[in-house]
Amino acid sequence: MNDGNNNLSLTAVGERIRSRRVKLGLSQEQLAELCGITPSYVGHIERASRQLSLNTAISISTVLEISLDYLLLDVKNENGDVGVLESISAELKNHSPEQVSKFLNTVKILAENIDEL
Repeated sequence: MNDGNNNLSLTAVGERIRSRRVKLGLSQEQLAELCGITPSYVGHIERASRQLSLNTAISISTVLEISLDYLLLDVKNENGDVGVLESISAELKNHSPEQVSKFLNTVKILAENIDEL
């Protein structure tokens, strides 16, 4: 778990990628194909021998269905899991852009008025 210093450890990032990839049953080749990168680059990222770009981090977090804050900084929610945002994201994938927009607007309204609820 992150100690609050927000220090990026490439070794830890690589370990989180490898762990999640294996949990999902993906090979390095499959992850690479889904992210539009080479398998050797995935290997380098997992071994922390190369840095990953922001675009690559976003692509990997999307494919592995984990949040960027968890991927990069090991930030988990208060229950110790990373599933809330990923669950919302997965649910929204099944809806139209208009429905997603309405959902986001509803969340914004709720956030702005949370003290009155």
